[in-house]
Amino acid sequence: MGFSTEIIRPYEGKGIRCALFDFDGTISLIREGWQQIMTPYFCECVEALETGEPHDAVEAEVREFIDRLTGKQTIYQCMALDEAVVRRGGPHVDPLVYKTEYLRRLAIHIADRKNGLADGTIKKEALTVKGALTMLKKLRQAGVKCYLASGTDEKDVIREAELLGAAEYFDGGIRGAVDGLTDCSKEAVIRRMLETEGIRPEELVTFGDGYVEIELTAAIGGYAVGVATDEKNGEGVDAWKRQRLLSAGASMIIPHFEQPDAVLAALQL
Repeated sequence: MGFSTEIIRPYEGKGIRCALFDFDGTISLIREGWQQIMTPYFCECVEALETGEPHDAVEAEVREFIDRLTGKQTIYQCMALDEAVVRRGGPHVDPLVYKTEYLRRLAIHIADRKNGLADGTIKKEALTVKGALTMLKKLRQAGVKCYLASGTDEKDVIREAELLGAAEYFDGGIRGAVDGLTDCSKEAVIRRMLETEGIRPEELVTFGDGYVEIELTAAIGGYAVGVATDEKNGEGVDAWKRQRLLSAGASMIIPHFEQPDAVLAALQL
């Protein structure tokens, strides 16, 4: 399928000075399929209570809160799991316990990908959203300062960005989740960006495939670009992502960054 930009609201600012990127699904495909790890595990925790509920009903509830909280730190999804268990009469469990087990399972799922990137048996391009590195390079050449913020644990985001060769482009820094903190890392990065860089909201563009960063950017008057990549196929637009990003307030939808000049032109860069 060819590249296409879907412009809902044209950029009408006087210049982009900073860009905020999400990581998983926006730049990286290393964790593609994470939902297929989290969903069964969370269902397993709920169904261990033996309430007699149909599996489909449990899975629908679990998928709803996983999807709703995607883009925030993983701990929020684990907090929602704890609430679902307690609501059914089960024991309260520290959400960090759930998170630790989920990450253990996910690590097994993506170990070959990370090892392959590290030893060169997997090319970076195979696990990077199309055109993402070129886009970052062109933004920097245009004088735009780039930041990275993710709901994934910070140490993992930094390592995975290094493996993909993306870390060097984020002059504004890389921020991720930190155990014990539930402050929204993306909201904090945006707030700090506006303060320390002295920019106006209309001078910020955000690229992301999650509801959180798009909603936050749209709410303050920044320009939000929804990256609706079909992660499994690496090509075309994921219809579910597109609809969700539109509902969050995206001003533009793109499938990936394979034609960065088209995106830059839309941003008047």
